[in-house]
Amino acid sequence: MAQEQTPVSEQGSLPLRTGLRTRTLSDDRLAFCRQIGVEDVFVDHRDPRGDVFEDEGSHDDETIVIDEGVVPSVSELVQARRRAEDAGLRLMGIQSLSYNVYGKIMLGKDGQDRQLETIKELIRNVGQADIPILGYQWNPRGVVPMRTSQSVRLRGDARGRAFDIDDIAEPYEQAPEVEREYTEEELWDNYERFLEEVLPVAEEAGVRLALHPADPPTVEQLGGIPRLFRNVEAFERAMDLVPSDNHGLKLCLGCFSEMPETDVTDVIERFGESDDIVFVHFRDVIGTWPSFTETFVDDEGSNFDPLEAIEALQDVGFDGVVVPDHVPDVVGDTEWGHRSRAHAVSYLNGLLACSRRNRDGA
Repeated sequence: MAQEQTPVSEQGSLPLRTGLRTRTLSDDRLAFCRQIGVEDVFVDHRDPRGDVFEDEGSHDDETIVIDEGVVPSVSELVQARRRAEDAGLRLMGIQSLSYNVYGKIMLGKDGQDRQLETIKELIRNVGQADIPILGYQWNPRGVVPMRTSQSVRLRGDARGRAFDIDDIAEPYEQAPEVEREYTEEELWDNYERFLEEVLPVAEEAGVRLALHPADPPTVEQLGGIPRLFRNVEAFERAMDLVPSDNHGLKLCLGCFSEMPETDVTDVIERFGESDDIVFVHFRDVIGTWPSFTETFVDDEGSNFDPLEAIEALQDVGFDGVVVPDHVPDVVGDTEWGHRSRAHAVSYLNGLLACSRRNRDGA
């Protein structure tokens, strides 16, 4: 018998908790999530023109497909939510949107109006299906790699992913596939138009949009395209540009910790006190721009203290979901990373339990 869950429309009454992202909503995947102590999931939609993050469920029928002009119906989204509920889980949102869905809007290209209509229809359908969150990115794809190495040694010969700007030939030169020079203000104007178009729809639908940082962050442009959401100040501008309670951050602690001289606790306080954190990517790295490596969330040599981050989230009253996001490759694991994700979830659940006991005075 499935465990009864609080409806997603009432998620604000729940405590800070862990969740997972998954592309497949198969019975086995959902059962695994529940078995390791998760109650909330975000779905990684399938992009028929090429996924950024593959897993062994990327091409099954138990997922959601989104593309320019391709939007899941309300009934499809309700079915996805009910699949999660039958496993004792809440489907909290769409994890992110692929570049194919927003790239023309970002760069002001022909076809941007069609993409805007796709996103508006998606927001309406997500809201009608009682799914509260739509995550999105605003980064070019394919201009430079997100990671320049996929196999850096971590403890016990586990493998992590790394970025080093020196591994890219002429990273600041205009890439061959970039048709012309783009200015930062031009991209800000395009982004403002996007917000003006979609935020009223999100408000009416009861859906919160969550913006992810540029990854890698810090640098002003790569491959000839400006990277808007590269620092704390850019996110403050994004939140002030078209103010709305339905717009906030997909607070990727890994990305913010990759920014030199940026304190993760300060970032949590800065955006948490204004209630701008929608959900959290709890990922850690070693090193900052221009060279860093993703690592285990419990790595003592990483950029921030995980327990301090959890307590900072508690202090600002954040009552949403923290998601491990990327995880290292460990021996005998699956493509999705069942073992590594179970380790991350268990560690985060332990931190949450410690934090609650400390607050309760136990």
